[in-house]
Amino acid sequence: MTMVRWEPFRDLITAQDRFNRLFNEAFASFFADEGLSTTQAWVPAVDIYETDDNVVLTAELPGVDPKDVDVRIEGNTLYLKGERKLDSNIKEDQYYRLERIYGPFSRSFTLPASVDPDKVTAEYNHGVLTLTMAKKEEAKAKTIKILASKN
Repeated sequence: MTMVRWEPFRDLITAQDRFNRLFNEAFASFFADEGLSTTQAWVPAVDIYETDDNVVLTAELPGVDPKDVDVRIEGNTLYLKGERKLDSNIKEDQYYRLERIYGPFSRSFTLPASVDPDKVTAEYNHGVLTLTMAKKEEAKAKTIKILASKN
């Protein structure tokens, strides 16, 4: 039988190392250089939900011109592409701090088979894009009335 030396603080030190690594990774952007960087990838946040008649996608696109957004459905995949551009009136060397992320973005979502790709509407309001995708008639819920017999 092999003897193992008991080190009571080893687990505590290991846990502290893990905790430090977690905080270093999570808060690295807060303590990074104050430089100007737009190289991070931007992924707009979306919500997708279903109603009785529609599947609805809302995407947060603040500062994005709707003309710079491309929405396509190919097969059962919805593609959302676009770009948030820097203000062309301000030169990059005039910024003191640049925290918002600029540049192109691209997202894709698999749609349920119940979506009718020919019945999609898009609305852009206060930086939020809302896509309303109608369901096919055969996919909509149907209520079946139950008849009670008089026996």
